[in-house]
Amino acid sequence: MQTILGSNGIIGTELAKALYTDFTHDIKLVSRHPRKVHSSDILFAADLLDAAQMDEAVRGSDIVYLTVGLPNDWKIAKAQWPVIMQNVIDACLKHNAKLVFFDNTYMYGTSEGILTEETPFLSKGKKGKVRGEITTMLLNAIVETELMALICRAPEFYGPRKTKSITNSLIFENIRTFRKLKVLLRDDTLRTLIYTPDAARAMALLGNTPDAYHQTWHLPCDDYHPTMKEFIQMAGEKYGKKLDYIILKNWMIRLMGCFNSGMFETIELLYRYKTDNIFDSSKFKRRFPDYRITTYPEGISEIIDELKQLKT
Repeated sequence: MQTILGSNGIIGTELAKALYTDFTHDIKLVSRHPRKVHSSDILFAADLLDAAQMDEAVRGSDIVYLTVGLPNDWKIAKAQWPVIMQNVIDACLKHNAKLVFFDNTYMYGTSEGILTEETPFLSKGKKGKVRGEITTMLLNAIVETELMALICRAPEFYGPRKTKSITNSLIFENIRTFRKLKVLLRDDTLRTLIYTPDAARAMALLGNTPDAYHQTWHLPCDDYHPTMKEFIQMAGEKYGKKLDYIILKNWMIRLMGCFNSGMFETIELLYRYKTDNIFDSSKFKRRFPDYRITTYPEGISEIIDELKQLKT
């Protein structure tokens, strides 16, 4: 049995597809209100903040994937993430299940240069500190207990279907609603984004690779690092028309944050848009040289095709 905790989100849903296609049909989907991806999926409703419910969710699992996505609110993250992490560590140890944690890069903070698995946790922001805390909890458990676990780390998302990210909301959602696109701070810095189906397929692969455990892995991204100007140009080419956009200055973002909670929660992450933000995934590519990574033109094309279908 392979179990996905937080199965309703985009990563959980895409992970279920990847596991079913490449590894197993014996899949348990866990969330407060889980929904089937395949007819054979086992559904288990649970509140992961409750240790007893977490225990029952993990029981009988060989591999557990933690893909939970909490609301974009640092107060919720601070209150809930340490509880969830401790509960899943305890449950996996009790039931001898392997743990695969889907992580982000918030803990790196304003680290300069190319981000690798060895980049230190330097974030001084509230979200980054929480993320560093729970990741360190897991790393300590790997060293101090018999827990078999690995960390899959991803940069910002872009992708089709239910993908929620800054790029999707400011670029593709505005294309869908015929509004002017928005870019944070600058359109000329180099960016690394990960295509959500690629992230999930790579996570499934790592979880089913015995020698991948007790390590941190940067999930695979296209080696091309487009600026947002180039990214929007690619989207325009696929959409069939020039796409106009506005660059949001720092003061504009902070003003918008007074009225928009989503924009307010983005303020802490603005450092990612001030300079080049390059995420290195060469470790994964060396270990899995045959893994097929979706290029930006391919990924953007799939998203645009989906948007066009929604309008018909």
